[in-house]
Amino acid sequence: MAANGRRDRERLLCLVTGASGYIGGRLVPELLEAGHRVRCLARTPAKLRDQPWAADVESVRGDVTDPRSVAEAMRGVDVAYYLVHALASGTGFEDTDRRAAHVFAQQAYEAGVRRIVYLGGLTPRGVPERTLSPHLRSRAEVGRIFLDAPVPATVLRAAVVVGSGSASFEMLRYLTERLPVMVTPSWVHTRTQPIAVRDVLHYLAGSATMPDDIDRAFDVGGPDVLTYREMMRRYATVSGLRRRIIVPVPVLTPGLSSHWVGLVTPVPASIARPLTESLRHEVVCQEHDIARYVPDAPGRPLPFDVALALALRRVREAQVATRWSSASVPGAPSDPLPTDPDWAGGSLYEDERHLPVDASPEALWKVVEGIGGDNGWYSFPPAWAVRGWLDRFVGGVGLRRGRRDAQRLRVGDSLDFWRVEEIEPGRLLRLRAEMRLPGLAWLEMYVETDAEGRTRYRQRALFHPRGLLGHAYWWSVSPFHAVVFGGMARNIGRAAAKGPVTRGSETRSRRIRRRRSRRSAEH
Repeated sequence: MAANGRRDRERLLCLVTGASGYIGGRLVPELLEAGHRVRCLARTPAKLRDQPWAADVESVRGDVTDPRSVAEAMRGVDVAYYLVHALASGTGFEDTDRRAAHVFAQQAYEAGVRRIVYLGGLTPRGVPERTLSPHLRSRAEVGRIFLDAPVPATVLRAAVVVGSGSASFEMLRYLTERLPVMVTPSWVHTRTQPIAVRDVLHYLAGSATMPDDIDRAFDVGGPDVLTYREMMRRYATVSGLRRRIIVPVPVLTPGLSSHWVGLVTPVPASIARPLTESLRHEVVCQEHDIARYVPDAPGRPLPFDVALALALRRVREAQVATRWSSASVPGAPSDPLPTDPDWAGGSLYEDERHLPVDASPEALWKVVEGIGGDNGWYSFPPAWAVRGWLDRFVGGVGLRRGRRDAQRLRVGDSLDFWRVEEIEPGRLLRLRAEMRLPGLAWLEMYVETDAEGRTRYRQRALFHPRGLLGHAYWWSVSPFHAVVFGGMARNIGRAAAKGPVTRGSETRSRRIRRRRSRRSAEH
């Protein structure tokens, strides 16, 4: 244990992959708080620019499937965290995960990395790996690749992670809040062992200083073993809702279940399916050996009800650091908007609107930065709602992802079915579409001042079509642009002149505040 004591006093250099995602974005400040140095590997480092810890870390560009960029990122690293996966990237995601894990393990060995730390999934005892869901099977295989590699590895295996913004929490929250009476799949009777995200982060950060001779997997879970049905009922109790009536039926397959979850919650079917498939088997921890090396504080790991209450408080106080949607949607474009209209030799369609606004630039920017989520999109809500439902129907993210923060945006945030690609505070907000489209689309909003010092609003919608279908799509929807985009520009200008929100949005906001106040009083 002497080596471990020496390492506790070192400032280790930790490489974090997946820093733009849910767990990685929360782990970075934990490592910094522990006194370590942090380097983040990201395909698009600009996504990390607006993180509160961005100035305290080193960010490098790379991809875990690219040996050269991984080798460069590993230089001088003591501990390498692998927090990425290719889930929902297509039918070949298991191959991608396998290849990336081999690259990561090999480059870690060649760079002299002391330890690899990986967060995987808790697998059921006594169930052949080949019968597991593709999601769990791939997570298990990646963990095995790291344990078979020359570099000592810590593989943490968790089931349901409970925390503000996690996909599992959002699924539980919306199912329980929106459905007083539920016809549910049979997996609501399956036992699982949820764990608070705070405890997951504690074990991840603590694994950096694990003794060199430890090379194994650890089950991590909270103190409660519950069925999903019990979790929904406990959520109703903690959040002050009436008792939910839950009627399980055996006919809902994992595929049907995922679409059912996608209709009721903001979590799209592509994300819901691996979560629901993972609930087919009982996943309960067989040991708690992690506490030998990363000791638990008194009262930890947190009980399920306490984890729920903490997550709900974060949501109600708009203090959600990262969300399940923090990571980019698989298949969505990752390249920034081209400045050359003849980009890739193709067309770039454009719809541009500009108008004077009887408000200060600051007031106009407040409206622009507050767009989406509860405030809506300032034009013809039925059209936006229909577009969102159509996107969900074809497997897209839909319009219900909302916002991480009600007032502030940062690069990389998801915003309904858009992703924040660029922000120049007080001047520009650029959004990249993540709905299913036969092409690539962007929406830009500018706050400008003319030669006479008057405030002006400029808005551009851009579309790069993919093939004939893309051209047909643009021309089929262009007759509605005057209503959708023209109305948006006018209403944003009016909202800035009146105040930061429209009347309808103000009503929604007041209703939300009243509901939160009522729940707080009940607790």
